[in-house]
This record gives sequence, structure tokens and C-alpha cells, in this order.
Amino acid sequence: MVKRRDDAPAGFFGAEAAGLRWLAAAGGARCVDVIDVAADRIEVARIEEVHPTEAAARAFGAALARTHLAGAEAFGGPPAGWDGQLFIGERPMPSILSDSWGEFYAHGRVLPFLDDAVAAGNLRLTEADEVRRACDVIAGGAFDDGAAPSRIHGDLWAGNLLFGRDGTVLIDPAAHGGHGETDLAMLALFGAPHLDAIYAGYQEVSPLRAGWRGRIALHQLHPLAVHAVGHGRSYGVALTRAAEAVRATA
Repeated sequence: MVKRRDDAPAGFFGAEAAGLRWLAAAGGARCVDVIDVAADRIEVARIEEVHPTEAAARAFGAALARTHLAGAEAFGGPPAGWDGQLFIGERPMPSILSDSWGEFYAHGRVLPFLDDAVAAGNLRLTEADEVRRACDVIAGGAFDDGAAPSRIHGDLWAGNLLFGRDGTVLIDPAAHGGHGETDLAMLALFGAPHLDAIYAGYQEVSPLRAGWRGRIALHQLHPLAVHAVGHGRSYGVALTRAAEAVRATA
């Protein structure tokens, strides 16, 4: 399968290929094979999809945990060997390296999208202020737990998890060093099939820290901020509600 974009910004497909290869090198969750990559296109293997099963979902959860455990250089760290721009979907994603997850997450994954969301009319100024207050709490380390940076997919909504004939396959990453709970929270945001089985498989390999369900809103701030830029007013509302939940649980 070939994805092509004649007006692709520099590094657009290169970042995707580097992310897929970096995630695959962890030896956990399977990623689609990269056949070729150029400035204006990427060619990957075609996946024959089948009906999702609970067993496949549970196996994927365990594999995803192994991917996360492979680690990353730092929070915000790019895929190994990649020093170009990072992207989430079609939007540039900042490269901010930090020893603190909260500092990285607030300043590198949430705040950079707020002004564009406001300009698009999808986030009101008062709502943006609420998100900024939540980010102050996050950046201050309220949710830092001492965990090492995980090797995460970074855009793990249900559409980027394919149930193939030979098992699950990941596509279209925004790979970087982050927190494993972020991938799990994004799977919840858009309703991955057999989500509870995914969680169960994950915990068999890497038990989640107590209270993780209460932190789902925290880890959804990033995808909600991205969607608030270009996908409508409802995401600005959801982003604000998530920010309020974060402040209430800090």
C-alpha cells in the first residue's frame, strides 16, 4: 500500500517510517512493514483485516506492554536515528526533551495546540485558560511517578490498530518517548475493540500503577488538543472537561 502526498513537509513520511521501525525493534507489538519511503510517499505492506477477537486483543495488550518497556532516551525523545520533525497526523509535533514527564507533556504535547484551536473557533479563550491551569499543575510534577520513558506509539486510536489475519498490527505512529498510560488512554478515547481484554493483557506483563483509570483524562489531553484544532467545537468542550478533571484529581 502506498500513501502519497505531493506537498508533504520535509520529513513527513520519514518520521513515520522511523517510528514504525523503532517500535518494531522493541520486539513487542507488531508494526506494519515499511517497504520504501521517499519525500513524497511511503510504501508499507498491505494488511488483510479480520474480525477482532478478545484473544487477539489480549495478546496485543501484552505485546504493547513489551514495546513500552523497551524504553526511550528521554521523555519527548524521537525514534532512534531520527533527528527531523515529528508529526501527529498531519500536524507538526514539537520535540521537547525532558527528564520530567509532566514538563514534557504540558509544554510539548498539550500547550502547543491551544492557540490554533482558539483561532479555529473550537476552543474559547476562557476554556484555553482552564487547560493552561491544568498544564501548570502537570508541568509542576503533580503526576510524575518516577517511571522511565516508555517507547510509545503516540497516536494509538482504534483506527491505527489493525486486527490482521496473523495478529494485530500498528500503523501511522507519532512515536516518541512518553508514558505508557498515554497509549492506553488514547485507545479508550475512540473505543478500541475488546478494550478490557487489551488492558488485561497489558497488566499481565506490566502492572499499571494504582489509580490509572482516574488518570485517563490526563493522558487524553494531548489527542483532544490536537483534535480541537481541526475537528470541531465538540473537541474543545471535551478538552476543557478533561482539564477540569485533571485539576480535580491533582
